[in-house]
Amino acid sequence: MSDPVPAQATGTFQQRPVSARLRGTFASVWVHRMDPAGSPPIAVMPDATIDLQWIGGSFRIAGPDKEPQTEVLAADEVVIGLRFHPATAAAWLGVPQIELVGQRLSLDVLWGARARRLASRVRASDNLEDLACSLQQVVAEEMASDAPDVPMQAAYRLIERGPPPDAPLVPWLMRALEMSERTLRRRFNESFGYGPKTLERILRYQRFLRLSNQSNSATAILAAEAGYSDQAHLVRESRRLTGSTPRQIHHLLHGE
Repeated sequence: MSDPVPAQATGTFQQRPVSARLRGTFASVWVHRMDPAGSPPIAVMPDATIDLQWIGGSFRIAGPDKEPQTEVLAADEVVIGLRFHPATAAAWLGVPQIELVGQRLSLDVLWGARARRLASRVRASDNLEDLACSLQQVVAEEMASDAPDVPMQAAYRLIERGPPPDAPLVPWLMRALEMSERTLRRRFNESFGYGPKTLERILRYQRFLRLSNQSNSATAILAAEAGYSDQAHLVRESRRLTGSTPRQIHHLLHGE
């Protein structure tokens, strides 16, 4: 078996905003089709997202991930994903996200017959545009009435921007959100599947990836801009989150 490659490096991938009825809970819909000639194993790196996916004629939940995950998909396999906004998956699924960390779990396991009824309403089609539209329509009919978790969405944005220089993350969040440390960690586990420091690590690496796609600056400069103490810190975190160095990831993503 060949070595895993980043998911974005194989097959065709398209992403766009979801329909208006889903925008309160979902951020985007994406379609990933494997190469008809066959694809190597896929490495999915943690990116602080949770997806409701359609694969093989049924729904499953992907993520949240703390470590890289490897999947083997058949030639020409199609996966369609609805990506949850931060801190919305727990309310829609009815399950704390800490129970789903690192899993690719059939929705049947969580919802039973309700999930099977949901899947049965999807109109099968070889036209991926039509299939994606049907999925969105069916999911919209199943939308929960729960209000979004506004404090946890605010927490996500705070970590995305980063704390002030020399401000310890958790005490800073406790003050900003007016929560005790115990409550903060419980709410993070429910909404994201892990604590503030893990979310910070994942979002920082995603920030580095965005910067590296936008700039030809040296890795050491990009590491500092992303918030790493030095290039060695970046390399350690890259190996931890992806199993590869930043240089290896860059080569795989850009076909070099």
